Amino acid sequence: MNVRDVSVRRLSIVSSRPFDEVVARLSVVIGRPDMILFRKALTEAQTPRQLEAAVSAAIGPSELMEFARFDAGEVLRKAGDTQAPRVLRLLVGNPLIMKEMAKLVPDAASYAPVTLLVDARADGVHISYDSMASLIAPYGSTQASSVAEALDAKIEQLLRAAA
Repeated sequence: MNVRDVSVRRLSIVSSRPFDEVVARLSVVIGRPDMILFRKALTEAQTPRQLEAAVSAAIGPSELMEFARFDAGEVLRKAGDTQAPRVLRLLVGNPLIMKEMAKLVPDAASYAPVTLLVDARADGVHISYDSMASLIAPYGSTQASSVAEALDAKIEQLLRAAA
């Protein structure tokens, strides 16, 4: 068994906007495809051009799409904690970006799609993201790191705009 330590750099931005507004600002620029239809389009794609078309139809203006969302706050409240904070985890990404990293560093696929965490705290709404470049840095691929750094920049811009 191989063991690799990975040091993660977390970017967190605090917004004074209300939770629902932050989520809405993210949602408007992140594609939210019907995942059954998206999966079907990926399965039916026979060429790189068809794959690109399927992804292009799914992504939003941010060039990212939402794969899933998990409302941890709702789960906490339903478990009886009526004071539970609002916490939302969005899994977002772009399969074409993941492909570019994973063909160089296969382990990069275990980090994609990425998590955007939106949570309400006393000092504001935090929007957090674990840097893809930090996650794949230990693998030593400068090409994959370049792709990851571009993804990090794209997501940082997205978070700043939402905040």
